[in-house]
Amino acid sequence: MTAPLLAGFLLGLSLILPIGAQNAFVLRIGLRGEHVFAVCLACALSDAVLILAGVSGFAQIAARLPWAEMAMRYAGVAFLVVYGARSFMAALRPSDSLRPSDSAPAALGRVVLTSLALTWLNPHVYLDTVVLIGSISTQFDEGKRWFAAGAMLASFTFFFSLGFGARLLKPLFARPVTWRILDIAIGLVMWATAARLLIHDSTV
Repeated sequence: MTAPLLAGFLLGLSLILPIGAQNAFVLRIGLRGEHVFAVCLACALSDAVLILAGVSGFAQIAARLPWAEMAMRYAGVAFLVVYGARSFMAALRPSDSLRPSDSAPAALGRVVLTSLALTWLNPHVYLDTVVLIGSISTQFDEGKRWFAAGAMLASFTFFFSLGFGARLLKPLFARPVTWRILDIAIGLVMWATAARLLIHDSTV
């Protein structure tokens, strides 16, 4: 029980730690203090569903539908380009609009849908959770469920730590210029992720 659980946790954590579009979005939500629990839960549950699908053998089914991966890839690229452009535009707005206390709070539904889109439209999420975790889980036989549980636990731990821990950085983000830098950084992350998806597609 302990070995598969720990292995799954460490693998899940190593895959989710690198900064990406989803993590950048959760960080921004945490800094603004808006719908943090809902966003963290949506991201963690999405990962849990994908991990469960991978461990259950969904990767074998997905391999028979090569067009699905390509469709998700281009849908993800389009979404990341648009969202990245919005982040750059936000950085160019008047400084007052960058303060969490001065800007109008976003609607819950819109924020959650954005977090879901950043998860489900990213082909790398499927490669990490469904394919990689799913394939490695086969090494544990009887401990496969504990391996999956460990990977899911890593996702819940990371997202809730990032979302609710972001408040510790609020003093730093009291200055509008810091928000500008964050929005620019998020835009660059979004566009870099989109570029990687396109480059990967051209090399396949």
